[in-house]
Amino acid sequence: MNAIANVLIILLSIDALVCMEENEYDIKVFTVASDPTEGYSRFIRSAKQYKIDVETLGMGSEWLGGNMKHQGGGYKINLLKKALKPLKDSQTIILFTDSYDVIYTASLDAIVKKFKNTGAHVLFSSEPYCWPDDTVDHLYPSVDYTQSKFLNSGMFMGYASDLYEILKTPIKNTDDDQLYYTRAFLDKELREKLKFKLDYKSEIFQNLHGSIGHVKLEFDEDSGESYITNLESQSRPAIIHGNGPSKIQLNNFGNYLAGAFVFSRCVVCEENLIDVSADSKLPKITMALHIEKAVPFLEEYFDLIEALDYPKNKIDLFVHNGIDYHADVVNAFIEKSSSQYASVKTILPSDNVGEQDARDLAVNHAKNKKSEYLFVVDAEGHLDSPNTLKELMKHNRLILSPTMLRPGEVWSNFWGALSEKGFYARAHDYMDIAKNNIRGVWNVPFISTCYLIKSSILDKISYKQYEMLDAEMSFCKTLREQDIHMHTVNLKHYGHLMNGDNYNTVLARPDFYMLFDNRPDWEERYIHKEYIKSLEPNATHKQPCPDVYWFPIVTERFCDDLVAIVEHNGKWSDGSNNDDRLQGGYEAVPTRDIHMTQVGLQSMYLKFLQLYVRPLQEAVFTGYFHNPPNSLMNFVVRYKPTEQPKLRPHHDSSTYTINIALNKAGEDYEGGGCRFLRYNCSVTDTQKGWMLMHPGRLTHFHEGLETTKGTRYIMISFVDP
Repeated sequence: MNAIANVLIILLSIDALVCMEENEYDIKVFTVASDPTEGYSRFIRSAKQYKIDVETLGMGSEWLGGNMKHQGGGYKINLLKKALKPLKDSQTIILFTDSYDVIYTASLDAIVKKFKNTGAHVLFSSEPYCWPDDTVDHLYPSVDYTQSKFLNSGMFMGYASDLYEILKTPIKNTDDDQLYYTRAFLDKELREKLKFKLDYKSEIFQNLHGSIGHVKLEFDEDSGESYITNLESQSRPAIIHGNGPSKIQLNNFGNYLAGAFVFSRCVVCEENLIDVSADSKLPKITMALHIEKAVPFLEEYFDLIEALDYPKNKIDLFVHNGIDYHADVVNAFIEKSSSQYASVKTILPSDNVGEQDARDLAVNHAKNKKSEYLFVVDAEGHLDSPNTLKELMKHNRLILSPTMLRPGEVWSNFWGALSEKGFYARAHDYMDIAKNNIRGVWNVPFISTCYLIKSSILDKISYKQYEMLDAEMSFCKTLREQDIHMHTVNLKHYGHLMNGDNYNTVLARPDFYMLFDNRPDWEERYIHKEYIKSLEPNATHKQPCPDVYWFPIVTERFCDDLVAIVEHNGKWSDGSNNDDRLQGGYEAVPTRDIHMTQVGLQSMYLKFLQLYVRPLQEAVFTGYFHNPPNSLMNFVVRYKPTEQPKLRPHHDSSTYTINIALNKAGEDYEGGGCRFLRYNCSVTDTQKGWMLMHPGRLTHFHEGLETTKGTRYIMISFVDP
């Protein structure tokens, strides 16, 4: 037993020594950055996630490395060379990466283990492009199993003494760092001497440019964290670099990597929040309201602006109305509300200021007012939540937009990805974000309609930098080129978008036509507040005559707009039996009326019958189901003493008929009403916006009672003839 015990002790000691050799190493991690940008903050956050201590070179100093969008970066080499000088003879492992476009996804233990497994003394990342000098591509070693066979200088590691050997050659600050390292790698003698290799299989380093189709974002079932898989080599890279134009893809991956999103929970959303609970401590802001196109339901837009939970005396208001049609609504808002705000600046259609100039003027107005934020809300964006502004402010981003969609669609105010030409492309997670399958704060390449901007970047904003693009395309492109991150948040419901594609201001009361395109807003304006109560279980229904039911169904605004539409049309029938609007050209019981087909409302009115009338019919005439209901005759009837005051007794050609009162008995007219002869029962005290529903054939023989004064309007539909 003693001998066996001794063997076990020896074996355990060997294991301990092996573990010590694997886990004990001397390493220093470096990066270069001159400004604490959002990209840099994300990089440092990812390092802290894996307990990596990074020394940043050049922070707070002037960048001397030239324009990195072309060639440059020799300054990075000179900074690193200075930092390595005390270590030049040591075997300290040096890990160097860029910062603004880099994210760690693994610990140093994992990184060092992979590095040692390569057998390299110096290991650089690889990419598919031979840049910046593609004439040397033939000098690279032949590699068969990867497309990424060229050196990229954004990430590398090696022993200090070997790296310092490479850095001995002088370089100007503005010379290109990647070309410098490329020349060293292509020196075969130096390459072999230093065991200088490229990470062809992306075991440690993954450059994204040119490799987007070769990588995949995946999730670890145990930890809930996300990681990147290189599909070509089946490796799990430890450091991800969004080099070149792939920064947009890195920004997308960054929404998930390094513990930012774990088990469907947005962890990064809970970090760096600011307190907005005390109104007295809220900052001064400029709120820019832009009416740049004709949009439906503008009155409701202003009502929601008014309802925002933010002290109005801390808001400097900027309003640009570029649309003559909306002048009355905008002016009414200004007249009603201007005294509540700290100040109001208005630009009217008569000022002839274009959209791009108007948006830039709003930015300058915020700067002149010394506002801490600029809050932009276009007329297409309805802020349903009064807390939207505070919620955006709480998340403490340079630019943050509330996620807003057209109801019932996936048309939103953000893009998750861009095409090669800089226009919309579908991101892998767009549908999940748009449908709220996942919730968080998302780094995206394009936002519009509504966003909150910190004053610190107002000097970097332009809406007409690219005059060939529309204002917000130019705005977002300008920000992307400066590596300023835009975010959208869908943690809650903040608001929704108007659909103005079919909005026609030539029409009388064009909002009335918007049922198909903007149903929630249409319902809010036009469906009676008490309508839904008639559909509640065990609801009681008014029945003024046998099998004649009376329901609140539409608002007074519905009635007024419909009357205005038909009167604007003005093509009333003459009340004779001859009617060329009908298929047979003959009307047995004629009225003075205008059909919905005449004012372009037939299809919308059939939808109205399906959505709002049919449920009421099924509630009271149980057992009869017909979806959708059909009606060939939908028309507004006009009664007045000097024209047609009444209608003789008749049956309707319908299974059931609806009759909506469009104005007020006793105020707009006197007399009138409907009498059902079989029951000797009359309904004369009709209410504006209420609907009578009764069977059409056989039992409910009825007549229109005489209107003795004024004008009476009713909306009639013969349903299921």
